[in-house]
Amino acid sequence: MMKLGVTIFATDQCMDVVELARESEARGFHSLYIPEHTHIPTSRRTPPPTGDAVLAEEYKRTLDPFVALGACAAVTQKLVLGTGIALVAQRDPIVFAKEIATLDVLSKGRAVLGIGFGWNEDEMEDHGVTFKERRDVAREKMLAMQALWANEVASFEGQYVKIPPCWSWPKPVQKPRVPILIGGGGGPKLFAHIAEYADGWIPIGGAGVRELIPQLHAAVEARGRDPRSIRVIPFGTLPTPGKLDYYASLGIDEVVLRIPSAPRDTVMPMLDEFRKLLPS
Repeated sequence: MMKLGVTIFATDQCMDVVELARESEARGFHSLYIPEHTHIPTSRRTPPPTGDAVLAEEYKRTLDPFVALGACAAVTQKLVLGTGIALVAQRDPIVFAKEIATLDVLSKGRAVLGIGFGWNEDEMEDHGVTFKERRDVAREKMLAMQALWANEVASFEGQYVKIPPCWSWPKPVQKPRVPILIGGGGGPKLFAHIAEYADGWIPIGGAGVRELIPQLHAAVEARGRDPRSIRVIPFGTLPTPGKLDYYASLGIDEVVLRIPSAPRDTVMPMLDEFRKLLPS
């Protein structure tokens, strides 16, 4: 059965994300995902990823995703709570591992970590990360976090991350870990990351998924993993019944729909319209 989630650029100007979580769960939606930007440098050396001449206002105003999702967890019982996406290369892995594990504990196993490598050179450089190294930095941080989640005494030794033996609790409720989904355009580099340390792919919009799924499965099999364990979740999709049927024919069981970063009187009618697409 197809599950539907929603994603919104949660800001200080759009519909209250806690209220959106409550309303989404009440209507039968499966999940809520929100993105992350720590800040947006004014230099604008990096062009908008959307191709627009001016960067949309919501990029500048995103809420901290884990504070927001923690608040959402407190008012919901079943709604899956995820990031789409978190910029892991820009975060401290020790603190980040504790944040995610805490969310998973407090939500009783409803956290999902959607990550990406980032597009904004200005932003990541303020965190000491170069555009060229961002994928390698993110990989090491994710491997280090998984060690912290899995081991009573954890350590990690890499080029970018070094953690001496330590104790770190809480551990996630979900085993072996909080599900990790990686966003980005499909191809050998992205699929190699998914095959090594993640549990799924969140392709933005979902275009070209049918042609790319065999490549993803081949990368996963090359790492000795079962491709059936890897989820593909089209993300930020504008839905039609035909599109959802198409995804279902590919074995996809969840699609995340895009809600505009807008006030309640804009968001709620769209949420009610999307509700009509839920399986009866």
